[in-house]
Amino acid sequence: MVRAGSALKPETLALRDAGVEIRIGDLEDDLEQHMVTLQGVYVLISAVSAFALDKQETIILAAKEVGVGRVIPCDWGTPGAKGVRELHDQKLAIRELIQEIGVPYTFIDVGWWMQPYLPLPVRSSPEFTLVKGTTRVVGPGGAATNVRILVTHRDHIGTFVARIIADPRTLNKAVIIWEDQVSQNDAHEIGARVSGDGDKMKETFLDVTPEELLSNIEQGKAMIAKEAHDMHGHLLLRRSEHRYSLHVLGENTLENTKRLGYLDARELYPDIRTTTLEEFAKEFYAAEDPTDLYYPNRKV
Repeated sequence: MVRAGSALKPETLALRDAGVEIRIGDLEDDLEQHMVTLQGVYVLISAVSAFALDKQETIILAAKEVGVGRVIPCDWGTPGAKGVRELHDQKLAIRELIQEIGVPYTFIDVGWWMQPYLPLPVRSSPEFTLVKGTTRVVGPGGAATNVRILVTHRDHIGTFVARIIADPRTLNKAVIIWEDQVSQNDAHEIGARVSGDGDKMKETFLDVTPEELLSNIEQGKAMIAKEAHDMHGHLLLRRSEHRYSLHVLGENTLENTKRLGYLDARELYPDIRTTTLEEFAKEFYAAEDPTDLYYPNRKV
């Protein structure tokens, strides 16, 4: 489903040329219009903007009314508990709605993307916020630097999803997609070695304590309270909350996903070839400008 204004965009036309049926609609359509749009749909997959998570409610209600066989809401992130990350709390609220109304579902998380986990090479010159993002070391000298988080190549997610949505074992379950388990220390060592930057890259690393992350979270909330659409406030809040969840609380680990009841996509589909972070690093640092792989939208 795409909005009318996107019907003739090159990306939409490419999908149509590949045989994909394009339906015109808008996330903000009313219930009746969504019911028309969803006629004959068996699987509804949502991949909306972070600013539109709550706008999924009406189309999910419509999916229940017309008998959609499986709904995959917009998760595509890292697992965790309620009350740690505002963005994740919004996703959990959508999950609760789905379970409350009884529409069949599969919840899919994908760990942390490999793209933003590697430090950018010294030769890159993106905006300052991005540089700080790739060279942060959370909890230097402590346990946080050794937490092995789950990472996935962004371009490989679809391969797993195609299998998950056709698998009866995943109906009304949560599934974690992941390809490698890598600590901050290991990711930075891989970056310094594979990029060839060595000590020059290490000199760019910036230490941040858990207490500083908590302070940044409060600062981000204050910026948003003053101006709801302050992009830098949202970026500061979300990145700080994610780093605290990933490295301090260790929520994005295989052990935690199992504790939360997730099915392991690698156990379900052992035939799908996976990529290690080091293998991806060779592709990443061979690019003319790895920033394009790291963060396609370079405006913030």
